[in-house]
Amino acid sequence: MTMREKLEEDITQAMRDRDKVRLEALRFLKAKIQDAEKSLGKTLDDPGMLEAIGRQVSDRRDSIRMFEQGGRDDLVAKESAELAILITYLPPQLSPEELAQLVSDVIKEVGATSARDKGKVMGKLMPQVKGKADGNAVNEVVTQLLESGA
Repeated sequence: MTMREKLEEDITQAMRDRDKVRLEALRFLKAKIQDAEKSLGKTLDDPGMLEAIGRQVSDRRDSIRMFEQGGRDDLVAKESAELAILITYLPPQLSPEELAQLVSDVIKEVGATSARDKGKVMGKLMPQVKGKADGNAVNEVVTQLLESGA
């Protein structure tokens, strides 16, 4: 079953279950995928859909941070619920330990010694963790390990 078929099936099931939060999140995701397809001029395959879902997850996380800073607990709860739904469409995420080990390996591989080498590390690392880890989390781990001299 393709991701598109799974999304359509889940939308139908959410309608049957009258799960408004899930239905709204999935319809919004479907609309964003259709927008991406229109802008690219082609139908997205599963990796393309994963990228679109990843962008939505990242946007939700950013929104949650902003709403927390603004004291909007109602919107934090709404975005968190939608985030939990969207995350189910992503492949399993790397644990912090796995991410730190991967970053450490890449730092050794490229011979990075200081924060100035961050671009080399990120360039080599991001294709490996695409869809498996949040870019902000990767950036934080790379920065920490380079500053500590790992």
